[in-house]
Amino acid sequence: MNYLYDVSVLVVLFAVYGYTHSVLASNRFKVFIKKYVGRYIALYRLFFNFIALLGLYLIWEFGPHPSLLIYELIYPYDLIVYGLQLLSLAGIFWCFKYICFKEFLGLAQFNRFLNNTYDENELDEQMTFRNLGPYKFSRHPVYLFSILFLLFRPEMNLFYLTMFISFVIYFYIGSVYEEKKLVELFGEDYVDYQKRVSRIFPVKVFSKISGLKSVKESL
Repeated sequence: MNYLYDVSVLVVLFAVYGYTHSVLASNRFKVFIKKYVGRYIALYRLFFNFIALLGLYLIWEFGPHPSLLIYELIYPYDLIVYGLQLLSLAGIFWCFKYICFKEFLGLAQFNRFLNNTYDENELDEQMTFRNLGPYKFSRHPVYLFSILFLLFRPEMNLFYLTMFISFVIYFYIGSVYEEKKLVELFGEDYVDYQKRVSRIFPVKVFSKISGLKSVKESL
């Protein structure tokens, strides 16, 4: 089998998906759509999530599946990895304690639309400045725990590895565009938050901990 060809096709498909997703998520595109749909922009989030899931399904179902086995863990190491995966999933649920899940899905917007309380200036969601819980350690903890959940896998083949790397790159690029909107909305407060907290991986937290240990050892 031509693994290089299969991987190249997957990368191209995911790049098209990521570009389309980023365009649909941009405020510029939402403002453009609002000119034509008016208050129905409240339903955009539901449409956006549907398109996102449909795109992933199409890639997963119809894209090439290079089956080259990279590793396969045996008992009991597979159980350890499953345990880490469960912890990552718990981290995702932890994040959603600080996110309105209905707002994330688009259901809260739909409810406000039905009650005639939707503000068109929100576009498709109410943006919130979050800096509590997991957001103290990572500006995008949902991405962090999603990456860990995808990483901790007892069996890895070339298809899954390609998808994993594509997701990591997409999460990073997506966070850059997302933060541009947050800086525009929250100004210097968010800029200061960016200085204190790492983008995805909590590198700054570990650096502070290491710095405190060094200070204590020197005393």
